[in-house]
Amino acid sequence: MHVRHSSDGPAVIRFRAAGVFLLLAHLLFVCWLTLRPLDVPWVTAANFQPFAGIRADLALDPAEAVRRIGEGLLLLAPLGILLPMAGGRLLVSPWASLARTVAAGALISMAIELAQTGVPGQVVDVDSLLLNTSGVALAHLLIVPLSRSRLRRGNRAGAGDLSRIGARSVRAEGPQGSTPTITRVGIAP
Repeated sequence: MHVRHSSDGPAVIRFRAAGVFLLLAHLLFVCWLTLRPLDVPWVTAANFQPFAGIRADLALDPAEAVRRIGEGLLLLAPLGILLPMAGGRLLVSPWASLARTVAAGALISMAIELAQTGVPGQVVDVDSLLLNTSGVALAHLLIVPLSRSRLRRGNRAGAGDLSRIGARSVRAEGPQGSTPTITRVGIAP
């Protein structure tokens, strides 16, 4: 398979590098925010019952309920954009991208919840996992498909996207690829 390097190669590398840098910066901020010890006189019990904390938040003052649920949704929401940005692929199934991004967001949220078990003043809350993962999914659905579509329109030739070039040459040659030939060698009887 012959892969051509385009003039947009450095741009794609810079785009991915920016995505990785922003992703790491956001994860460091989230770790600082969620894994620092809190000096509190008492700690609530861990919540392992799905939606119990959300129902309790909804029973509060509406402004306080919106603030608490919004914090849960927004904490990891940037991952819905930064994970695909760090991947840097334009031609990918929207459903596969959503599934990969949401799964990665859920795993990161679970890692944070598990790490909180060893931090004084922090407790595990299954509703945080649900809200964080929902925030990742919402951010991905609202931003990534539209952004990829605009980038593809601006990049019609496929420059900088090596997956498209490789897919095109495989289709043109057939499923087995082209037959190698050696000059001055005849075909066997």
